[in-house]
Amino acid sequence: MKRNILLIGASGDIGSAIAEQLLQHGYQLILHYYTNKRVIDELCDAYPESILATYQTDLSKNRSCEQLMQSLSFSIDGVVFASGKAHYGLFQDTNEETMDAMIQLHVKSPWLITKHLLPDMIAKQAGFILFITSIWGEQGASNEVVYSAVKGAQNSFVKALAKEVAPSGISVNAISPGYIETKMNHHLCNEERKSILSEIPMNRAGKPEEIASVVTFLLDSEKSYIQGAILDVTGGW
Repeated sequence: MKRNILLIGASGDIGSAIAEQLLQHGYQLILHYYTNKRVIDELCDAYPESILATYQTDLSKNRSCEQLMQSLSFSIDGVVFASGKAHYGLFQDTNEETMDAMIQLHVKSPWLITKHLLPDMIAKQAGFILFITSIWGEQGASNEVVYSAVKGAQNSFVKALAKEVAPSGISVNAISPGYIETKMNHHLCNEERKSILSEIPMNRAGKPEEIASVVTFLLDSEKSYIQGAILDVTGGW
């Protein structure tokens, strides 16, 4: 029986790579996105029978999150949270509206969606909850204080929820990427990029497909003894 996976943030570089690999492995997907509808359309054209629905929603707004939850009409076996937005700048220059939006997008909306999905997973005694967090959630980053903080909150949420729902057969884990070749890092100049790569033992940026491969691995029910883990995919950085 094919499993239904809700993929939050399916149109980003990492999200679309995850979607592609899961579709190739026979999963059926419900795709959420905010922008970049072209990527979603391409996935739908390539896998018309395996994409059950698509939802365009701004999860940095509480009302939009509520509308998404009300719209979900499929039984969902697992959820992957791959959406995210970086914020660069000095902390003292960050306004409250930005803080609220970042907390809603990375923390509150995932909490609410998880809370919405849990009763059905508990009833089935099975389910998968997986977050794509960030190396900065553990290490912290200057000029990315708010982003580091919300990713740290995701890590703590995963560790705590994993203990609470493990007796119900629900797997909760996270993948913590390092420097991945995505549009999120395109603001870096060549010198900044070279400086980062010089600190990475593998001497290169990671690829979105490498994150997607770990997602596929973790969703394999045979690996279910992995619980509450934050798996670093950083090239040794």
